[in-house]
Formats: sequence, structure tokens, C-alpha cells
Amino acid sequence: MKTLKRILKYILILTISLAIWTFIIVTGTLKGWWHTPISQSNTGDGFIEAVKQKTQNEFVGNFAVVTLENGKISNEYYTSKGAAVNRNTVFQLASLSKWISAYGVMKLVEEGKLDLDMPINKYLTRWRLPENGFNNDSVTVRRLLSHTAGLTDQLGYSGFDHIEDAQSLEESLTKASDGDEGISGEVKVGLEPGTEFKYSGGGYTLLQLIVEEVSGQSFSEYMRSSVFLPLGMGNTSYQWEDISNNHLAEFYNADGSVAKHYRYTSLAATSLYSSISDLQIFFNANLNNTTNLVLSKETIKSMREPQASTMGMDIWGLGTILYAKKDGDYIIGHDGKSTPPINTAIRLNPITGNGIIVLETGNTLLASSIASEWVYWSEGKIDLVLFTMKKDSMVSTILIGWLVIIILQIIIGVMRYYKRKKIRHIK
Repeated sequence: MKTLKRILKYILILTISLAIWTFIIVTGTLKGWWHTPISQSNTGDGFIEAVKQKTQNEFVGNFAVVTLENGKISNEYYTSKGAAVNRNTVFQLASLSKWISAYGVMKLVEEGKLDLDMPINKYLTRWRLPENGFNNDSVTVRRLLSHTAGLTDQLGYSGFDHIEDAQSLEESLTKASDGDEGISGEVKVGLEPGTEFKYSGGGYTLLQLIVEEVSGQSFSEYMRSSVFLPLGMGNTSYQWEDISNNHLAEFYNADGSVAKHYRYTSLAATSLYSSISDLQIFFNANLNNTTNLVLSKETIKSMREPQASTMGMDIWGLGTILYAKKDGDYIIGHDGKSTPPINTAIRLNPITGNGIIVLETGNTLLASSIASEWVYWSEGKIDLVLFTMKKDSMVSTILIGWLVIIILQIIIGVMRYYKRKKIRHIK
């Protein structure tokens, strides 16, 4: 009986020790206890100088970054392997497109033309979700915006060599022929809607179709007339041919070679074109003190109300990524990433108007990394992307700690066993 009690005691101590170690490492990672800021300087000039050093150590094709204070550009830096870039150079935004597409969807919601919680089947005539053993009527606009609709496509679009090769929306939704390698490309419900977060490019292609059905316009024309022109974003469009500024940032592969300019059916999900100057306008249209005439302050605030979470963290609103909690609100924005390497990122504090915009080609994660470093440098927070980047090392540290704790517990147990045995032998 005494032996069993000792074993149970050791198991309890071991379990508590493992739990405490895990808590310390996870908490420390989330709070940045072991993270070194990108710059030791607290000035914008110091931050930009650190960014310059980082870009010199990694390959970039084209790179543009601005930091903002109270919505105004405070610092900026541009570099390019080829033709020079500046505030007005147009970049393809990849998945950053989704956040801006969501803005257009919410315009229809505000006008009463879409209901966030109505089954999307009410709005669809050109295409329907295939039956797959789940309740398709539980797929709503809210869940599509927040990646909680149960869609399991995991798209990921690679694009087409020429615009004339692009599929129709209906064809792409049935099976995207430009889906990234290893992806089925079929947009269908594979999880019970509303039960978990599952990132879905196909969900935004479906939103693109819904906008066309409800507005009676092409998606590109609707966004131009209802969002971009009212905001004054003259160099922003989902159709490159519609932009009068023909200064398009060159595309590069990671090895430094020039890459193709791919075209997409999935405009809402991945194919918006814009510049630093126009994205500054959009940035300001999301601040608490915005005076934009497209969406009300109440609607804008609703877009950053949590709709999806993972590991206990709120991560997504209505098309908006919730990067980190700050002063009772969230640091928000979106990232974009595609192949050949395009990486884009925006972070903004809607209360202060401080933030960063990074547009880049030729490197897979440089823009996201710098934007997340800004969050820690400026706001003192480890954001969602930086935490994800640190997750593997965090897990490794936890496992190494577990191994050390278990070995120490075994050694201590063995030493106590022989000590008791020696005492009994003396007696």
C-alpha cells in the first residue's frame, strides 16, 4: 500500500511539474519574455533602420514599407531589385485582398441587401454548395467571412498564365483548376458549420459570387463603384486593366529570377491590386475616428468583434484578423501570401491610428515578419503571426523540458528508493 501511495505521489508531482513548465513556456512565448525587439531604438527612424538591415540580409524583389502615426505616414522605406518602387507603385496583394473584399460585403449588409445570418442559399441561383452530409443551410455570410462555415477546400490559388485562361466563378467553385498543389480545389462543406475555424479561400470566392448575385454587377465593378471610388482609392482594382497607373511591381521567384504575372478567377480571395498610398486611405477607413462615407463606425467596429478562436485566442472577426488584444480592443489587419512569392501585411491599432503597411515580392514571409515585429516593437504584444512563427520552437522547448523533468523525477525516485533500502538494512 505504501509503495502504491509513493507511485501515485510521484505521478502527481510529475504531472504538476509538467503542467507548470508548459504554462511558463506558453505564457512566456505569448508575452514575449524571450523575444528581442527588431530595434532597441524607440524612434520610427530606428525601426526603419532595423528593417533596412533585415531586407539586406534576405532576398527581396520589390519592397515597400510605411509606418503610420494617427493615420499619417511617419516613416517609409523602398527598395527594389529592378525598377524603383514608391508610394504609388501597385502591388498584387494576395490574401490581403480578403479583408478589403469583406469591406464590400459589409456594405451590402449595412444596406440591408445581405443578412449575415441568413443561409447563403437564399442568395444563390448560379451555383449551389454540393450536398455532403452536412447542413448546407447553416452556411451563412458571417461564417464565410470568419472561416467558420465548415468549408474544407483550404484554397490556396496559383492563378492562370493568361486572363483568357481563367475559369468562370461557377467552374472554380466546383473544382478550381488553379488550386495550389495537393489541394482538391472543391468548395464543399466538410465540417459542421460553426464548429471550428478552417481557413478557406473558396469561401471568399463564394462571397464573390454572392456579391455579384445580390448587386447585379461584376464583383470588380461593384467594389470599384461602392468602395474604391467613394474612398478615393483610384489605383486599386481587382482587374489590373482598370488601373490607370501602369507602374506594377515586378514579380520575382525566391531564387531571384523574374516570375510571371498570374491572373485569377478568385478575385475576392487573392487578386486585388493596390499601392501604399491607396492602402493608407483604407487604413484610415478602419480607425475609430474615421470619417469615411462607405461604412458606419458601428459596422467597422463589428468587423473586429471575435467570430473565431483557436487555442483559446480570438483570431478572426468579419474578414478581419485579430492579431493581439490591446487596450480593450484588437490590433487588426490582414496578411497575404502566394506563389511566386508575394507577401503583404497590414497591422493597425484602431484607437491610436498607429500601424504599418508592408508590400513585397520575392520573399515568402518577410512582410509578415516585419509587420509582426512592429506589433511587438510598438505595442508590446506578440501577435498571432509571430506566435505561429515561434510555435515550433515553443513546442520543442516544452518537450525538452518534459524530458528533463521526467529524467530528474526518475533519478530522484531511484535515489530515494536506495536511501530507504539502506535505512531498512541498517535497522
